[in-house]
Amino acid sequence: MTDENPVTVIARFAPTPERAAQLKALLGGMVEPTRAEPGCRRYDLFTAREGDTEFVLVERYEDTPALEAHRASAHYKNYRAQLPEMLAKPIEVTVLAPVDVVD
Repeated sequence: MTDENPVTVIARFAPTPERAAQLKALLGGMVEPTRAEPGCRRYDLFTAREGDTEFVLVERYEDTPALEAHRASAHYKNYRAQLPEMLAKPIEVTVLAPVDVVD
């Protein structure tokens, strides 16, 4: 592990109604390969509530280089290329820095 702090990312996706199932499958397909990345600590997919079609990814990486490696991966680039046609609005991404976190 490096001396850098872990990086947490929250990404929110609002699909067009006709593409919700396709987006869910695309995001679900990112889980396994991302969790297998050496610097990935968490990669969890949520929906806001029962029946809601907004999806939320909560990601945690060992450090900034691990996040950058994720964003450079083939599976990330492939998924990002497919996203625009599925979304009702742009992805909302928040990158968080730890203040008081338990690992």
